[in-house]
Amino acid sequence: MGNKHSAPGKRRTFLGYLALMGPAFVVGAWQFGPGNLTTAVQSGSQYGYSLLWVIAVSTILMIAFTDMSVRLGLATPKSLITVIKEHLGKGTGIAAGFGVFGITLMFSVGNAVGSGLGLSMVFGGSPILWTVACTVGVGIILAFRNVYRIIEKVLLLIVAMMAIAFIASVVIAKPDWYLSAQGLVPSLPEGSEILVIALVGTNFSINAAFYNSYGIKENARTRADYRDITLVDTIPGIVAPGIMTALVIMVSAAVLGATGSEAVTINALAAIFEPLAGPVGTVLFALGLSGAAFSSMIANATAGGTMMSDALGRGSRGGSVTSRIVTGIILAFGLITTLVFQSSPVGLIVIAQSLTVLIAPLLGVLLVLMANNKTVMGDLRNKWWHNAFGIIGLVAIFASSIRLIGVLAS
Repeated sequence: MGNKHSAPGKRRTFLGYLALMGPAFVVGAWQFGPGNLTTAVQSGSQYGYSLLWVIAVSTILMIAFTDMSVRLGLATPKSLITVIKEHLGKGTGIAAGFGVFGITLMFSVGNAVGSGLGLSMVFGGSPILWTVACTVGVGIILAFRNVYRIIEKVLLLIVAMMAIAFIASVVIAKPDWYLSAQGLVPSLPEGSEILVIALVGTNFSINAAFYNSYGIKENARTRADYRDITLVDTIPGIVAPGIMTALVIMVSAAVLGATGSEAVTINALAAIFEPLAGPVGTVLFALGLSGAAFSSMIANATAGGTMMSDALGRGSRGGSVTSRIVTGIILAFGLITTLVFQSSPVGLIVIAQSLTVLIAPLLGVLLVLMANNKTVMGDLRNKWWHNAFGIIGLVAIFASSIRLIGVLAS
């Protein structure tokens, strides 16, 4: 992608707009992983269409926090964690980096498991062998020199392919659109609290929003690009995974309505989906799962390596030596954990995604604080409406964390 920038008011060409797409789609690909899919399948299977509102609210909040990260990336020549160290203390910046690293370790398990499950559903064979193959494939992609630009292009293509797969799955499943619309009205079915927490944790992904500023830096964007970035990258890049998650919930709910069977795992959904949709429909769904796992694996490892390297003061770009080493550690952790805990992979995914909610409050507070710092932000500082969404988002994060801690304690 090019680094050409237009002055305020100057119209871009179509290719100029396309060149701005990338960072938020990397964020969206990281957000839309197998953990996201697993919680979506469970939501639709157990509660029908009634939790679709969680996805809508999470997507709006995700756009607000990703936008803060975009403006932070545009406002200062330094990386986000470096700026946090300078203004809020070195320990705070290091804690943020280690926090994101912890989240990426958790996500790496779900990505490794999901990649193996998806490809084994399409091509047959052992999920574990496919997990090993996917991990090696991601390692090869991340070994390229200009790694971030390559990742952007790969993930844009995968997101487009996933969108086609899930739209086709919905067409085949024939969901109830009236009940889907009713599901946008907030309600809390009995026993759904933990699943709501998991849905919030996977769809309102503060760690992914936090990383967006690094993508802005990698592409050398300027303040003059802000409005166009918002229109062609931030909003579509975050809305796309939100829509795909909603489609998965609708497919699961439609399968439940048509067969009367719950499918709380991805494999179970595929098994029930096959007589309803035929082998082609099942393969399309499995390809969507594979794309979600593979793209999330790439973005997750890259983000964790980059921000951990930045926290340690070893460089804030994906191609730094420290970043590559940490990226390798993240991939290895996901693979080894998957090999050791083969008996209950879906349970591991749900636990890992829920635990991310415990680290998210720190990252959310740091984003809001830095986006309000006049010295750092200048004219890009948060306006009142930014802070209104920021407060709502922080309340949601803290409420989810407190609720999860209570559940774990009991």
